Amino acid sequence: MIDRTTKLRWRRRIRQSRRQVEDMGLQAEENLERHLFRRVNRLTEVRRFIAGWLILMVVLIASLIIQNIVLGNYYQTLQPVAGGTFNEGILGSFTNANPLYANGLVDSSVSRLVFSGLLKTNQNNQLTGDLADKWHSDDRAVTFTIQLRHNLFWHDGQPLTADDVVFTYKTIQNPDAKSSLFNSWQGIKVVAKDKYTVVFTLPNALGSFPYSLTNGIVPKHLLSSVPPTQLRSVRFNSTNAIGSGPFKLEKIEVSGDTPETREEKIGLKAFDQYYGGRPNIDFLTIHSFRDEKHMIDSYNHNELDAMVGLDNIPDNLAKQKNIQNYNIPISGEVVVFLKTTAPNLKDFRVRRALAQATKQADIINNLTFPVVIADEPLLKGQTGYDPSLKEYKYNLASSDKLLNDAGWVRNKQGMRMKGGQPLIVHLLARNSSEYTYLTQKIQTEWQGEGVTTEVELEPAVDLQGAVARHEYDALLYGISIGPDPDVFVYWHSSQADPHSTNRLNLSEYKSLTADRALEAGRSRTDPTIRRIKYKPFLQAWRDDVPAIVLYQPRFLYISRKPIFGFDPTTVNTEADRFSNVNNWMIRQAKVAN
Repeated sequence: MIDRTTKLRWRRRIRQSRRQVEDMGLQAEENLERHLFRRVNRLTEVRRFIAGWLILMVVLIASLIIQNIVLGNYYQTLQPVAGGTFNEGILGSFTNANPLYANGLVDSSVSRLVFSGLLKTNQNNQLTGDLADKWHSDDRAVTFTIQLRHNLFWHDGQPLTADDVVFTYKTIQNPDAKSSLFNSWQGIKVVAKDKYTVVFTLPNALGSFPYSLTNGIVPKHLLSSVPPTQLRSVRFNSTNAIGSGPFKLEKIEVSGDTPETREEKIGLKAFDQYYGGRPNIDFLTIHSFRDEKHMIDSYNHNELDAMVGLDNIPDNLAKQKNIQNYNIPISGEVVVFLKTTAPNLKDFRVRRALAQATKQADIINNLTFPVVIADEPLLKGQTGYDPSLKEYKYNLASSDKLLNDAGWVRNKQGMRMKGGQPLIVHLLARNSSEYTYLTQKIQTEWQGEGVTTEVELEPAVDLQGAVARHEYDALLYGISIGPDPDVFVYWHSSQADPHSTNRLNLSEYKSLTADRALEAGRSRTDPTIRRIKYKPFLQAWRDDVPAIVLYQPRFLYISRKPIFGFDPTTVNTEADRFSNVNNWMIRQAKVAN
């Protein structure tokens, strides 16, 4: 039983607990009244306060963003950066990347990217070192010494040494190898003095010899075991090409079911150990096309970044604002060769009359692209060029008198006749838009002087055979000269002989004075002496008129966007566009100043 005292104690505690609960309830009501219900009326003022702060924060953030944009444009500029893939389309076909055999636009382009030579020409068309660090000749221009750079590597990681250089040129000299360079290297002794030094000893003095050292070098460790007779057909020449150039071969893809639709894609990757530094472009693809239409269609579908091989910019592309078209002069000449042995052109007066009936300025001004005028067998700026010995210029009165003095007089129809026979000239040229225009202009001007001009246009493939056989009276043709003024192969009488190696004296020009001057000029290295030696040649050439020089040809390079680092002033061949390809950049990004 619970006693009375305990019951009273529990009752007191229960009453105290009740009072505490009541007090807590009263305090809660008081706090709600004071802190919540009494402040509800002030919420409007609080909203205004919060909204004001929010607006201020938005203004501050927007100001910071605008400030960053403005300062970013001030302190950062859009500049070229490394990286990216470049796709170039070329008219032609790919057969051989080996520099001992590479011919044609596609082959020479791939070869230039994959293989390095001892020397090369830079964007100003000046000779500079490639694999070679230094070079010099003796006083007689007979012995030339080349010093290789150190730390040169092939794409497979093997070192490149003087032994590779000697192997390359001895292979070229081997008739069993059947290299297209064979004729240029006969009688030249090539010796490796040490790991980095090569000595070339010539049978005769030749001041222009260093320009012969721009062909690619091939690896001895991969090709020395291949019989020379089999070199033209080994896989090394295509799918397994290993060079030391800025790009290494990755893959080759072939598509098309017929020869007309066949296309090749040659994939190239930047070479990390290239002596000039890893190229800025990561990947470069050469895509060959057999005809202009397919290449232009591919370009229009954004499959190509650039095109090579067109004579003119397609009309639909010419209107595009972003297109980049580079018109680059080639160190050569477009020439009308007058075959001095042709029956109607034997008399120098007839040849001079044709020259003075040709209005060069009118022809050039009406071309659809800019060109550099040429007016003698040497190019402007070359050692030996003499502005006082330019070819005879347009002069109809003089042309008419020369033809009359030569016995070619006009009949009632205005045609030139002699001994009852008309003065007929068979003019041969390549079938292209450029040469079609030129032959039409020349034909019109010559026929205005009463000269019957029969024009024959041939496809490039067929033209080469006719040129080699000299089957023409006059030939409109482009020749490569290069930065050196050695034009021996085009004008020395020995090069007119049907049994000569090249037979590039296309005019079959023979002059003892010219021969002696050409021989003397090419055997000197001193520019002042060479200038003096070449002068009699220029005088004889001008008076004998074996040709009519028109202009320097141009190389058209079309790109859909700027190529940073690509700005050549002159090139020797189309493949020379890649002379500094390791410095090209095709991407842009904002970079801090």
